[in-house]
Amino acid sequence: MKKSLTWRLIVIVAILIWSLISITPSINPDLPSWWKRFLPQKRINLGLDLKGGIHMILEADTQKAIEAHMDGVIEELKREAKGEKIKLRDIRKRSFGEIEILLEEEREKERLQEVVGRRFPDFSVSFKRGESGIEAVLTLSSQALNRLKELTLEQALETIRNRVDQFGVAEPEIRKQEEGRILVQLPGIQEVERAKEIIGKTALLEFKLVDEEHSLEEALKGNVPPGSQILYHVSKDPKTGQVTKVPYLLKKKALLTGSRIVDARVQINQQYNEPYVTLSFDAMGARLFERITEENVHKRLAIVLDGNVYSAPVIQEKISGGRAQITGRFTLEEAKDLAIVLRAGALPAPVKIVEERTVGPSLGKDSIDAGLKATVVAGIAIGIFMLIYYNLSGLIANLMLLLDVLLIMAGLAIFGATLTLPGIAGIALTLGMAVDANVLIYERIREELRNGKTPMAAIDTGFSRATVTILDANITTLIVALVLFQFGSGPIRGFAVTLSLGIIASVFTAVFVGRIIFDYLYGILRLKKVSI
Repeated sequence: MKKSLTWRLIVIVAILIWSLISITPSINPDLPSWWKRFLPQKRINLGLDLKGGIHMILEADTQKAIEAHMDGVIEELKREAKGEKIKLRDIRKRSFGEIEILLEEEREKERLQEVVGRRFPDFSVSFKRGESGIEAVLTLSSQALNRLKELTLEQALETIRNRVDQFGVAEPEIRKQEEGRILVQLPGIQEVERAKEIIGKTALLEFKLVDEEHSLEEALKGNVPPGSQILYHVSKDPKTGQVTKVPYLLKKKALLTGSRIVDARVQINQQYNEPYVTLSFDAMGARLFERITEENVHKRLAIVLDGNVYSAPVIQEKISGGRAQITGRFTLEEAKDLAIVLRAGALPAPVKIVEERTVGPSLGKDSIDAGLKATVVAGIAIGIFMLIYYNLSGLIANLMLLLDVLLIMAGLAIFGATLTLPGIAGIALTLGMAVDANVLIYERIREELRNGKTPMAAIDTGFSRATVTILDANITTLIVALVLFQFGSGPIRGFAVTLSLGIIASVFTAVFVGRIIFDYLYGILRLKKVSI
């Protein structure tokens, strides 16, 4: 028995030491350098309800993304028709998911159908004779429509995740929900408005030529030339707060977009002590930017972000190297935020906040205090009851409770899990379940003692027969906890995590650790009477 007990003690001591090491970073974040090289650094993260922060549910406007896709299809159709020498009188969007094409001659029908079948398999085409001639209607299939919506949501999710990562939020929760919505939880965020601005900004960057062939004054009167649009440079004086709007008449067609950006950094203009943003393009973007600047020397090229003209400098010469810059009356923070959204990429569709909650850090602290108070009170009440009712065995059960809490906290730290208020409730519930396992064992031992068995025989029988019941009860509860974790969300998952860890810890301490203590007291020390 001594040899078996020694090995079991070594296992318990090793687990105890590793648990203490695991929770140390959570207790003392200022770790020495040697610790960071050799020992774990993961810590228990506090959830939104404990740390404070913001909770948002976003909804992506997938219809806008599909309309943009249809615009791209129209441009491709024009190029394909030109290459195949198909004469088109007109081509335009007719309704959502439909494109209308007017053909000059009826013999173009077969060639158009062949092009659509080869290059645009997601569309079906139908023909009819209208007042203006032969009309072809391209209709996007419902499967393709659903696929585009799902792709838009996935791209929006990834873009938001990239922005939040660059914003520097620890342990954010960002995931899809039903009906095309995205859940965003950012614990510990204090700059709520800034975070909302970064997350929700579409960040569609476009380079467009200024229309210098037509009169801006006439356009402002309502005579906007076809193929052009009026956009404004909106700026706010950081000192006075005065907002100014300067109109620009621009070509609608974007010569280059932000999809070719690989990096965006903040620089400081030493002459004026003002920040600006430098852009770096990928290889294709660099070639496009070089060609655009070469073909439009002495023309003005506007840099447009989300419909706002940031600047419209005159192109003095061809610009090689794939670099550009955005200037404006930025504050340093605005320039940093602009660089973040440009690096993370543009959202594929505008998003709007449909639900928002802000949890202050003081409320989070109150929740922690209340949760800890409830857990401590529950633990003390259980401990007093066990001590009075089971004497020395009750003291052993109380030691097991403390070890349960240590193992749960170590498990949270090892997995880098997030502790929430429902998670604290799960810990409190686990204490009661852990005592339940000890009660089953102790009552079984009492029964065997009443039947006249010796202390060690009663302990052996009590543990062996109660273990089956304990495992059965806890495994069924663990299955429920795993289902809650898999299909639940937010607070439900936090509860499931601590409940699962608590079940595993309580079974380990009651069946394994408790048995070692009893074996030592009544097998090695040979105590004559079981204090139970």
